[in-house]
Amino acid sequence: ITLGVLFLVLVIAELSLRYCFGFCDALLYESNNRYEYIAQPNQKRFRFGARICYNAYSQRSDAPDSTKIKVLGLGDSVLFGGTWMDQDSLATTLVTNETGIQMLNISCGSWGPDNCAAYLSEKGFFDAKAIVLVCSSHDAYDVMSNTPVVDVYPNYPSSQYILALIEITDRYICPRIRSFFCNCFFSLDPDEEVVNATRSVRKKCDNFNPGFDKLKSMVDSLQIPMAIYLHAELGEIRTGRYNDMGRDIINWAQSNDVPIMKGIEYGEKEYMYYDVIHFNEKGQRHLANSLKLLFDLK
Repeated sequence: ITLGVLFLVLVIAELSLRYCFGFCDALLYESNNRYEYIAQPNQKRFRFGARICYNAYSQRSDAPDSTKIKVLGLGDSVLFGGTWMDQDSLATTLVTNETGIQMLNISCGSWGPDNCAAYLSEKGFFDAKAIVLVCSSHDAYDVMSNTPVVDVYPNYPSSQYILALIEITDRYICPRIRSFFCNCFFSLDPDEEVVNATRSVRKKCDNFNPGFDKLKSMVDSLQIPMAIYLHAELGEIRTGRYNDMGRDIINWAQSNDVPIMKGIEYGEKEYMYYDVIHFNEKGQRHLANSLKLLFDLK
């Protein structure tokens, strides 16, 4: 009887984790030798109450629509929204649904302008009429290092676990137990490092991210406009000014005649943040409204 009860409990736990919380339905990634890593194409996930969809080009968007004017949204996890953000709440989805312009979401956690430029070099521009780069101050010197990420960090798996009970144990319970008893910290993935302010407070390298110049050169050759939305980190919101890296991005934009919208000046507020850098649903709503205005700046 005891074994039967235990088996029943395990079955209920397995089914609950799968169908209520989305375990064994994680967003999957693949490595790429040009832009480090990206979400695998053609995914439809339901994870922790959020719907996550990717098209055949690894964009968190519907398939490119040849009947619509297209704008490319480029960026990192701020534009991506995180796996906790439902597809319908993304700024790019809101812009697409409310303007008739299809805004493709080309983003990935901790991507910089150089990742974005490398992606466009491989995939093309999808007949887009403009691009908008959503970036933060730390992107100024966050240059690709080609350090392995996929299947190295728990947030970047390439395959699903066989059982939800194994996933919750391996990804969430065991690391916390090891951290508690070993008195050590988790090994943070690139995006978590930014959230925990281990990278955002300093330059990752001494050279300004070459992706800015590459993107500008690409759009100039196609004769389409480029604009930047400079998203503020929470610390910058509180001080009311961008740090040195953010000001370097502003100076680059001004020197290259690239329209730039500064989030601090366009109403970013603390209540819009999920953590120190990522937007919650109110923040995504604000970003969508700002991106609509940005189209008029080009």
